[in-house]
Amino acid sequence: MSIEQLAETALAMVAPGKGIIAIDESTGTIAKRFAGVGIENTEENRRAYRELLLSTPDLNEYISGAILFDETIRQKTKDGVPFAQFMTDNGMIPGIKVDKGTHALAGFPGEVVTEGLDGLRARLEEYYKLGARFAKWRAVINIGDDIPSGTCIEANAHALARYAALCQEQGLVPMVEPEVLMDGNHDIETCYEVSEVTLRALFDALYNQNVALEGTILKASMVLPGKDSGELAPVEEVAEATLMCLKSAVPAILPGIVFLSGGQSDDDATAHLDAMNRMGPNPWPLSFSYGRAMQSAALKLWSQDLVGNYAKAQATVYQRAKANGLAALGQWTRG
Repeated sequence: MSIEQLAETALAMVAPGKGIIAIDESTGTIAKRFAGVGIENTEENRRAYRELLLSTPDLNEYISGAILFDETIRQKTKDGVPFAQFMTDNGMIPGIKVDKGTHALAGFPGEVVTEGLDGLRARLEEYYKLGARFAKWRAVINIGDDIPSGTCIEANAHALARYAALCQEQGLVPMVEPEVLMDGNHDIETCYEVSEVTLRALFDALYNQNVALEGTILKASMVLPGKDSGELAPVEEVAEATLMCLKSAVPAILPGIVFLSGGQSDDDATAHLDAMNRMGPNPWPLSFSYGRAMQSAALKLWSQDLVGNYAKAQATVYQRAKANGLAALGQWTRG
């Protein structure tokens, strides 16, 4: 696939007022979410839940695509249509999570590196055939006493860049996600510094691996004080700090940036995105790629009555998509 086609897909992913829904929880993670609301973690329940999300009426008004898990991209709707085909038919771009999760970084206590490069070329080739047109790889950066180390940032940036190069070789737009975790008692300034260093290392690595930035999407975390810091930063402060950090480290040629919700409340994630877009114009479209912030309300409703609450649960998914779609335009009002 040519760079032009990759760039076209990347731009479609961040079309005005649209974002990505992340439904790529691993079987272990979805087990925890299901356990929290009393749903049995069976393959059929996982399939039915993903179908509920993807078949929400008019979802494509605000959702450009979805990140799927390996199991999900192989599953079908109850009518027998493969999910990737169903999405394409309904104007949404299928994506796929391809990393194998984080593992302890040897020699660096408290730090992790994402694995999954072994055999990735063949997996990407298969995912393309299954209908995926973009992929996602998440790196995790912890903030703590004397961490992150330069080694940890470098190792994760290098892996993200190698993954991105392989994606483009196989015709998939790479979504690169260097998540700076909210966990910890650090202040917003520390988060800013770590986020900036991480982003600079990432784009340096992408450049060194010949990754075409015009066919790449960044999935970024926001600049926030640590969850245990006792510090509550106002919406405007988070928006300003995040924008300044991105402007200092992210090349303008990138087609777009989507944010992860990263443990923020549904409303906070939407409010921060909205505030950043109101501060525009910005060098890139700023949109969302939310998981929990898109689906937690729906999961609760659905768990209470799998059949009776189906439409109600879908209505909340649509409402969350609409709220975030408006925030991506800087037109959201807190309801």
